[in-house]
Amino acid sequence: MDVRVQKNDEFAKLSTWDRVSYGLGDFAQNLVFGTVGGFLLFYLTNINGISAGVGATIFLVVRWINVIWDPWVGTVVDKAKITKNGKYRPFLINFGIPLVILAALLFLPVAKVLGAGTLATTIYATVSYMATALVYSFVNIPYGSLNASLTRDETEIGKLTSTRMMLANIGNLLVYTLFPLFVQLASPNAKLTDTGLFGLKLELGNYAAPSAAGAWFKVYGVYMILGAVLLFLTYRNTKERVLASEEATDQVKYTDLFAELKRNKALQILGLFFLVGFTLMFFGNTVWPYFMQYNFGVEGGKSALMASIGLIGSIPGIFLVVIWPRLRATLGKKGFFYTFLGIFVVGQLLLLAWSKNPSADWLGFTGRFLQQWGLTSATGFMWALVPEVVSNGEYISGKRVAGIINAIMGLFFKIGLALGGIIPGYLLQFMNFKSGALTQSASAQTGIEWSMIWLPMIMAFLAMFVISRYPLSDAYVDKMNHTLKEKNS
Repeated sequence: MDVRVQKNDEFAKLSTWDRVSYGLGDFAQNLVFGTVGGFLLFYLTNINGISAGVGATIFLVVRWINVIWDPWVGTVVDKAKITKNGKYRPFLINFGIPLVILAALLFLPVAKVLGAGTLATTIYATVSYMATALVYSFVNIPYGSLNASLTRDETEIGKLTSTRMMLANIGNLLVYTLFPLFVQLASPNAKLTDTGLFGLKLELGNYAAPSAAGAWFKVYGVYMILGAVLLFLTYRNTKERVLASEEATDQVKYTDLFAELKRNKALQILGLFFLVGFTLMFFGNTVWPYFMQYNFGVEGGKSALMASIGLIGSIPGIFLVVIWPRLRATLGKKGFFYTFLGIFVVGQLLLLAWSKNPSADWLGFTGRFLQQWGLTSATGFMWALVPEVVSNGEYISGKRVAGIINAIMGLFFKIGLALGGIIPGYLLQFMNFKSGALTQSASAQTGIEWSMIWLPMIMAFLAMFVISRYPLSDAYVDKMNHTLKEKNS
């Protein structure tokens, strides 16, 4: 058995390198699906000429396929044998390389050949997105299962979550702040523009124009090369310790999904929390480019602020995650989520005020900082609860089905991602958003405001209610983990 499978050390203390190696996988995956969640609909409408409604339908079709696909992938992962390279780690390489290739092809400038808004372009967008999503499951689900195999120690899991979210948010910095800037730098017809970054002026083109299609593909291609390297480092340097026995592995079956959902109340509540939390996250991510472009872009001349305001918004997700364990210890699990969802709401209100008073840039910078601090903390720290939910299922039934549970979590996550793209897309279509237009009607602007501000705020309050029902206390989790360790010994 390889040294990266150390089954007996179930309460291992993780080194900084252990935590960083695992977190690089989050970094890589955010480069893939962070960009998809944040920019694919914008790309399809403004570059490929597909209507917002059709783009939303593409998201909807693929996510319905994922509803069936992901639980099957979870079963495949749970039934995988422990090899010399581990149980979960081989998936990161075997499917990681195809994933980054397929993801790059999402932004292939096919509209130049097939025509903007044509049936052929729409079919290409659908098939390429579907292929990327299906392969992504074979990376994301084993990766989540690997998290639950590193240690049972709750303190170490808290530290691990902080580290991985810091790296995930560095990935988000490259996506939401730097990606549009890099695309503008690579776009044609560039002109000297103030970026808002401490007086820095750069030659920037219009990344919302169809002529920028090649720039999108080139920049994202570089991102995918980086993603492949990061996934390899996660594969190479992580260690699996908490694993099901070979006998338990052989007993895993697809129907365990339904049994686990029925008997594990913590799984039900956390799954619903994932669904609501990530729906509100991807609402904002999907609409953010529209919010900036049509409130502050052509008419306001501030579209370059995407970089500087994004940089400010990335600070809490990178530099403030180190205080999560202490805040969690002080506030408790539920208090932690209540606090940061509340901070998110305050940030939303400040961004709304900025859209009504565009000259007051301090509202935008402060609002984005608070919005992102609340959002990244609430949706980031929820991953720390997944290992204890996996252990709770093992405690109740005797089966450790980490793959199936992570498939369920991933499914809720992806449905949230899809709803965050589907609902704004249909809402913009209903409110008469015009693809590729330099300016939008008052009706379309109202659709952008509801998608960016009001609906995510409503979902934040709903998320607070959902997490209030979470049943696993710290004392229960500690007792459960020690009982399981004694049993497995």
